[in-house]
Amino acid sequence: MRHGRTFVTSILASMLLLAAGCSAGSDPADPGPAKEPDEGPVATLSFTPADGATKVAPDAGITVKATDGKVTKVTVADAKGRKVSGTTGADGAWRPKWPLRPSTAYTVSAEATGSDGKPVTSQAKFTTLKPKRVLESGMAPLDGEKVGVGMPVQLLLSQPVTARKDRAAVERSLTVRMSKPVEGAWSWVSDREVQFRPREYWPTGEKVTVVAHLAGVRAGSGLWGTKDRSLTFTVGPEHITKVSNKSHQAVVRENGEVVRTIPVSLGRPGDDSYSGIMIAQEKNPEMIMDSATIGEPGEYRIKTQWNVRMTYSGTFFHAAPWSTGSQGNSNVSHGCVNASPANARWFYEFTQRGDVIEVSGTSRKLRFGNGPTPWAKSWESWLAGSALGKSISG
Repeated sequence: MRHGRTFVTSILASMLLLAAGCSAGSDPADPGPAKEPDEGPVATLSFTPADGATKVAPDAGITVKATDGKVTKVTVADAKGRKVSGTTGADGAWRPKWPLRPSTAYTVSAEATGSDGKPVTSQAKFTTLKPKRVLESGMAPLDGEKVGVGMPVQLLLSQPVTARKDRAAVERSLTVRMSKPVEGAWSWVSDREVQFRPREYWPTGEKVTVVAHLAGVRAGSGLWGTKDRSLTFTVGPEHITKVSNKSHQAVVRENGEVVRTIPVSLGRPGDDSYSGIMIAQEKNPEMIMDSATIGEPGEYRIKTQWNVRMTYSGTFFHAAPWSTGSQGNSNVSHGCVNASPANARWFYEFTQRGDVIEVSGTSRKLRFGNGPTPWAKSWESWLAGSALGKSISG
């Protein structure tokens, strides 16, 4: 019996040794249990402006950055659901394309992927400041209008913009897209008006879209734009009329071909017509012309028909049945271009706003700013009126 117990004990000891021989670490070729991978740090998102910020300057922008990760998505919207466009730069930070709207609450929602490969999300809310003064605007031509080849784009402002840096901020907010890209530039006509013209006349058939991203633009101390504005127009046939004081004729061309020659009478001595390149600014089939509007009350008050305005100061191409005997040979008007009723009506119906009307040979030169008169300046002078000092091609 003693020998039996010794045998059993020996067998158990051998089994234990065998099991020990199969345990981890006893075999140099066995790497042991798998280790968890070394995960990187979790990404964190930071926002500028910070969550809860108020009275934020609209042109301060928004910056979203990720630490230990990469920004993958940013959505910025106001309470009405209007989204803000933006891009992620080379530094990995997201920034908006245009300034923000004043007096507006924004929510910034962002996503990032960390070095650990896991996504994180975060959100920030802030409010932009309320302007002390508001910059409002108007634009010409009209949205959807077909115009002549000489028509400029006019941006009219409710408040003066005087400092060069503020004018530059306004110009940077303006975009011009063209179906046939040509060189053009913005130029300040006054503290309240900036115009865009191409270097040469617009190509026929051109389609132009202009957007003024004025919301959030700082245009002076406490002065902010609050609303964007846009328009699209097309350019019709090339209409160029050349009026000669020497021949007393107006030669009308369409796309380079003469379509009509009209006998005219220009301004009499002392009331000379303006010489220069003008455009058809507006049309009115009937109006009262009163000398009181030009500081000469009682000189005349007459009803005229088929009126095409050429200057702010009151130069028109219009019907003048009382001067038909002088048309084609002498000057008897108060500065306007007189034509017969039949010719004036034809010209009125033929003309588009923005058509070019060039008068030559008189003693009085057109003053820049007497209406939209972009062609009264050389291209070099026009470009010098830009706060950015450069041309663009859309």
